[in-house]
Amino acid sequence: MEKVLIISDTHSYLDPRLMEHVEWCDQIWHGGDWGDVSVSDTLSAIKPIFGVYGNIDGTPIRQTYPLINHFYCEDVLVGMTHIAGAPSKYKPDALKCFDIQLPEIFVCGHSHILQVKRDLNRKGMLFINPGAAGQHGFHPVQTAIRLKIEGKRIFDVEVINMPRIKTRIN
Repeated sequence: MEKVLIISDTHSYLDPRLMEHVEWCDQIWHGGDWGDVSVSDTLSAIKPIFGVYGNIDGTPIRQTYPLINHFYCEDVLVGMTHIAGAPSKYKPDALKCFDIQLPEIFVCGHSHILQVKRDLNRKGMLFINPGAAGQHGFHPVQTAIRLKIEGKRIFDVEVINMPRIKTRIN
């Protein structure tokens, strides 16, 4: 069994309130817009990370993470890209991800809007946008997702809600 923490849109801010969830998980999935490479460096020193780069990410992140990523967690194929749209209207990078191989779980970011739902038009693929774990943007709550995977089973999906705290980021 694997315990997974899914985050996105940290925008250079690794909220200390996430650390208990980082300790809980076996691996971290990041949906892009890391911001400063220090976020990746800090997390990868603690747990294995699977991720993609986002539209704000510079060269160090783009050299570390791809635009589109596919990987297995247990027996579940996961696909990721940053700018994906939503099940009602996918963007080109999401469609490219699906053309490469249709995942069973699809993770994205960019919108800062938390959304977890099954896409019945894509064989019940689980669509996950964890919202924004960082402070930058319009979102009133910082969010992330926790879940467990055992074999093909995806379970104990939980939303992490953190009231937005305004902290100056240099």
